[in-house]
Amino acid sequence: MIHVIAVITTKPGKREEVLKLFRANIPNVLAEDGCIEYVPVVDVPGFGGAQAPLGEDSFIVVEKWASPEALKAHAAAPHMKAYGEASGPLVANRAIHVLNPAA
Repeated sequence: MIHVIAVITTKPGKREEVLKLFRANIPNVLAEDGCIEYVPVVDVPGFGGAQAPLGEDSFIVVEKWASPEALKAHAAAPHMKAYGEASGPLVANRAIHVLNPAA
């Protein structure tokens, strides 16, 4: 199994607009062969303590894929190209971490 943590930082005030585009694409991604999990997450408000806040313009995408091949096919999917074209002008930065379980 492949895990992906994608940290998306939008241009100021654009997070909800990007999340709207993202949520509209979720059914397409979940229908892909090998997609196990694909969910956007944001800060828990006021959690405090050890929490390192992402901030109001960022969100993380938590993904799980059955194989590297499934993840590569996802990246090349037409709906991902369309999402990228629509959201790209609203995104300031993204960092994609592709991970294997350590255990």
